[in-house]
Amino acid sequence: MSTTFYSNGKLFISGEYLVLDGADAFALPTKFGQNLIIENAKDKSIDWKSYDYDNTLWFENTISFDEIINNTDSEIETVKTTLINILHEAYLLNPDFINNSRGYKITTNLTFPRNWGLGTSSTLINNIAQWTKINAFTLLRNSFGGSGYDIACAQNDTPILYKIENNSVQPVVFNPDFTKNIFFVYLNKKQNSKAAIHAYNKHKDQNLAKSVAENNKITNAILHSKTLKEFAKAIEKHENHLSDILEIQTIKEKAFPDFDGTIKSLGAWGGDFVMVISKDNPAAYFHSKGYETILTYEEMIL
Repeated sequence: MSTTFYSNGKLFISGEYLVLDGADAFALPTKFGQNLIIENAKDKSIDWKSYDYDNTLWFENTISFDEIINNTDSEIETVKTTLINILHEAYLLNPDFINNSRGYKITTNLTFPRNWGLGTSSTLINNIAQWTKINAFTLLRNSFGGSGYDIACAQNDTPILYKIENNSVQPVVFNPDFTKNIFFVYLNKKQNSKAAIHAYNKHKDQNLAKSVAENNKITNAILHSKTLKEFAKAIEKHENHLSDILEIQTIKEKAFPDFDGTIKSLGAWGGDFVMVISKDNPAAYFHSKGYETILTYEEMIL
């Protein structure tokens, strides 16, 4: 007999970086996600298998209960040590899932390619939290860190406004008739956001309250845009605002200056997916630039 848990993937539409300092974050859960299947076993260990979207096995290992309880520090970070750390933090919050068990067989299945950046870690953390009956935001904070917006998306089936203070989640309505003009393009580039976060931390204090207020104003405009033109204008304003704070070019300036439309970075600037707003289907343009993965709003968003 098995028990299955499931969590949604995420896309960060507005409020990136500034969310860490209390700004409103507008995010969308995706139709893609990850499940976690639990079966009872023995030997005081977990036989763990993780499968990618195409059913290829990308991680397999056996983890003893002792490893989870003790979480011996390892200088080399691997998938296994990261997983043990998450399970150890879960154990500290509620040891029952170890103390009251003889062992487990666990399987995870992604419904999106692992390199897409839609939340392989956040969906796992939320699923583990559901299974072990603990607070997922606390588990994230104690293991990975981060704002928590991705956990909020994992748990909600509607667009959300998220605040880091008290992990406040407000479901919102976002269903404009121009979603047919919104596309998501995969840049096939994992982004190291440390440089941008460093730049953000370096300059944020100069006008932090003003920057947060401006972000919230723009986010409100994005959320309540009545026309495609209004939406595109608010998105461009958001890009320019963050570009000034981070002191780096927008993704359109850097990579697609000749594109007839609006392009926005999602999450860590320069990596994973971008959101494209275009009157016409932009597939031909991005294919000509070597980008093959282009999803419509309907294909991507829950």
